[in-house]
Amino acid sequence: MRTHSYFSIPGGHPPQTDLLTGRAVFTQAYAVIPRGVMQDIVTSNLPFWDRTRAWIIARPMSGFSETFSHYVMEVGAGGGSDTPEPDARAQGVLFVVDGQVEVTYQGATHRLAAGHYAYLPAGLPWTLRNTSEAPARFHWIRKIYEAVPGLDKPEPIIARDQDTERAVMPGTDGRWATTRFVDPADMRHDMHVNIVTLEPGAVIPFAETHVMEHGLYVLEGKAVYRLNQDWVEVEAGDYMWLRAFCPQACYAGGPTRFRYLLYKDVNRHATLRSF
Repeated sequence: MRTHSYFSIPGGHPPQTDLLTGRAVFTQAYAVIPRGVMQDIVTSNLPFWDRTRAWIIARPMSGFSETFSHYVMEVGAGGGSDTPEPDARAQGVLFVVDGQVEVTYQGATHRLAAGHYAYLPAGLPWTLRNTSEAPARFHWIRKIYEAVPGLDKPEPIIARDQDTERAVMPGTDGRWATTRFVDPADMRHDMHVNIVTLEPGAVIPFAETHVMEHGLYVLEGKAVYRLNQDWVEVEAGDYMWLRAFCPQACYAGGPTRFRYLLYKDVNRHATLRSF
C-alpha cells in the first residue's frame, strides 16, 4: 500500500525579520491563501468547542463563492465539542490530516486518524473529542443541505483515503485520478469532497469552466495552477478558493505527486431568484 502524506498547519508567528512579500491574492474570480499566512493570529474560537481553534479559510460571500464554508480545525488533547454544529440545516464533511479524534453519533463511536473521511448529514446529532495526548487537525467543510422532495436524506459515511479505490481519468494512464468517497450517481448528495491526485508531469489539459464552486486544499506536492488568466504556483498547505465559472487548469510540477482535497456543489438545479 502506498504511503499517504497530508500537510498539517503548524501555526506559529513569523519573526520581524521576515519579508512582507507573499503569494496571497484575492480577485473577483479566485483567492489563493498560502500556508505561510495561516498563522496563530488569524485563528478563531468557536462556541461550545473547548481546547480548539479554527482557521476559517472560506465562507459564503455574496457575489463570490456562496455555498460552503471550510475550516481547518486544531483540537488539543482532551478538547472537542458535545454540540459542534449550531445549524440543523448544515451537513458536514470531516477529513483528518493529523492525530486522531473520536466522532460519536447514533450511539456508536468512530475513531478517526489521518486519512479518515466522515460525512455527517444535516440534522444528525454528533460529538467530537480528542482523547489522545497530542493535538489533532482536520478539515471541516459545511454546506446547507438542499433537500429534494422524493429523495431521502443521505446516511452518515465513514471512509478512509487509504482504503478507497481511485477513479482514473480516461486517457491518462493512471496519472490523473480522483478518490471519491460518495457515489457520483447518488442524487441524495448535493456536495462532494474528493481527493484529486496528479502524478509528476500530469496535467489537467483544458481550462475547466463550470457552475460548481471549489475549495482546493493542497495536501501533498506542488503544481502550477491556471486560475482565470493567471498561472499561480502552489504547494502543500496552500488553499485555492474559486467562485463559479472561474477557468482552471493545472500542471503537476513534481518531484512528488500532487494531491488536493476538493469541494464542489453538485446534483441540484440552479436556484431561480427574483432580484
